[in-house]
Amino acid sequence: MKKLLVLVMFIMVLVSCVNNSKTKVDVSAIQVDFNIERFDMAFGETNPQDLPKLKAAFPFMFSNRFEDEFWISQMKDSLQQELHKETANVFPDLDKEKAEITELFKHLKYYNPYFTTPRVVTATSSVDYRNKVIVTDTIVLISLDTYLGDKHFFYDGIQEYLKANMKSEQIVVDLANTYAEKSVFQPIRKTLLDEMVYYGKLLAFKERVIPFKTDADNIGYSQAQLDWAKVNQENIWSYFVERELLYSTDNKLPNQFINPAPFSKFYLAEIDSDSPGRIGRFVGWEIVKSYLKNNSVSFNEMLKTDAETIFNLSKYKPEPNE
Repeated sequence: MKKLLVLVMFIMVLVSCVNNSKTKVDVSAIQVDFNIERFDMAFGETNPQDLPKLKAAFPFMFSNRFEDEFWISQMKDSLQQELHKETANVFPDLDKEKAEITELFKHLKYYNPYFTTPRVVTATSSVDYRNKVIVTDTIVLISLDTYLGDKHFFYDGIQEYLKANMKSEQIVVDLANTYAEKSVFQPIRKTLLDEMVYYGKLLAFKERVIPFKTDADNIGYSQAQLDWAKVNQENIWSYFVERELLYSTDNKLPNQFINPAPFSKFYLAEIDSDSPGRIGRFVGWEIVKSYLKNNSVSFNEMLKTDAETIFNLSKYKPEPNE
């Protein structure tokens, strides 16, 4: 019940964010106090005989399913040692990252006075790029080895579209996205429109809590990819409408237009090779922004509004590119 109350309060204070997807707020007076705890370095530098001390300091990092011998073997493993070495080389300090995370936390606290600054811990995860950031009520866990830069040799064999966002600049974006996922609710997503609007809500949420990041950063595009999406927005929309895809429940559509991919699958030779993946998220973002612009509603109301209503009242109609 307490968690529910806090979440409700979080959403209620977003009422002030009306009709402006790039709302700027003054958070300079808000205080957040935290240190980034380098478990990755501590684990890489700890001698086996000091393992009990490390476990006492970071108990949540050690599963009871494994005996001490497992952790000691990890300390001695040459691959793990190289992983820790490379992570330390890329991130000798985290001053820039802490500054951005501080701004994120300040914005979260601005919109939710009950927000409690979590314990922030960095680790390595054997490059588990599907779980780069984990957030609980009290702990943020960041896998630094998933942010070493898209050219890092550890990422050989990983597809380019995934490597593109495995860089330090994306840490705060991924962290904001995880908080967005915890705060944006929508009924079971059945149609392509449902998916588009859900991700549009996430992107709109992130705009408010990391306004210092660009739109390209927010959606995880290069600037060229974002420019392509904007220039071709009217053609993309025509494609969706003419093929009656918005209310389709075809389970292939998320893989074509929503999920991470090297490009969006229109199955048109002149488009596919140039398009960025996840184009449906971009369109959903535009629909949400249009809804906020054209209706006297609060951000809180938008979060609770179903996808079809948002679309119907958004008056979304991209202009042809001149």
